[in-house]
Amino acid sequence: MLPQLLRSIKEQDYEDYEVVVADANSTDKTRELAQKFGCRVVDGGSPGEGRNRGAEVAKGDKFLFLDADVLLSHPRYLSNTMREFDRKAFDIATCKIDPMSDRRADRLFHWVYNHYSTKISPIMPHAPGFCIFVRRHIHEKIKGFDEAIKLAEDHDYTQRAVKHGNFGFLTELVPVSVRRFDKDGRANIIVKYLFCEIYMFLFGSVKSDIFKYRFGYHKDED
Repeated sequence: MLPQLLRSIKEQDYEDYEVVVADANSTDKTRELAQKFGCRVVDGGSPGEGRNRGAEVAKGDKFLFLDADVLLSHPRYLSNTMREFDRKAFDIATCKIDPMSDRRADRLFHWVYNHYSTKISPIMPHAPGFCIFVRRHIHEKIKGFDEAIKLAEDHDYTQRAVKHGNFGFLTELVPVSVRRFDKDGRANIIVKYLFCEIYMFLFGSVKSDIFKYRFGYHKDED
């Protein structure tokens, strides 16, 4: 879905941005595609590694971390979210998620996640790695994502960041693909997420491969 994401970024009416793409040795012409869209490309790795490498070369004072399987839903998405981010004096923020699916089960699961993540945010804030807004000074203060974490490095990042700044949810929804659900199975993914959440409550960050969760094996489609 990288081409669709890059096209949705290019269509924005907000112009004060740069796009950095972290590529983890892909074989699907990700680098060529990103360069065609005028993006800067850096070497990636795990999700945490890729986001950290991108942040290291970015020039702005605000970062927006996105994954390749999301879209900016309309041309005013960036201008709306950036304006709200500043108006509400957020230091780190995210958006509720909107599945790119008409399946009732998919919409129910994402509704439950949205409800849960907002309700639990005062004690254990969550921000999915495919949509994190954060100020540079906060990212640098917490030394970025913990690259030793195997799963839920995004939530660990958020929980460390809120110790130094204001967190909240922006009004816009972020459309997200359900391709991983289609590939790995909905029940399998939900069970892994549930047990990961319990593990984090009881023991902290997941730094072993007990959940055997694999990232980045989907090929982008034109």
